[in-house]
Amino acid sequence: MDRSPVRDTAVGLFVLAGLLAMAYLSISIGGFALQEHGGLQLSAGFDEIAGLTVRAPVVIAGVRVGEVTAISLDPDFRAKIDMNLQSTLQLPSDTTASIVTSGVLGDRYIELQPGGDDKILKSGDRIAFTESAVILERLIGQFLYGSTKSAPKTQPGEIK
Repeated sequence: MDRSPVRDTAVGLFVLAGLLAMAYLSISIGGFALQEHGGLQLSAGFDEIAGLTVRAPVVIAGVRVGEVTAISLDPDFRAKIDMNLQSTLQLPSDTTASIVTSGVLGDRYIELQPGGDDKILKSGDRIAFTESAVILERLIGQFLYGSTKSAPKTQPGEIK
């Protein structure tokens, strides 16, 4: 079989297109995104973050407006979450931050509910009103423990 320069070029372009597609998928699945740095930098304290990770989305009304940039432990043993949000946002000072789950067992993210205060949060401010993550395992445990605790005890063979 003779080598054809046209066929070799076509195969080379096909392989190159495949490699570019693989690189694009790797980057998009990895969550890499060009974020604007220097946006609105806010922090919030939570009692329980339950699997929230760095680069988790921050949303308002289902629209992504930023991401989690750092997670650390405050001196009072609460989780401190740092967020980078769009610089165009003007959030009231009574905004609430909640850690929620997408679906039953999905990833965790932060949902912001803007309040109605006239004072606006500035970069570097801390969100005062937070709602920690609900841990499904603890809820199930409380339900099971609560239901067994309230059940009346009977002796074997005793009929109620």
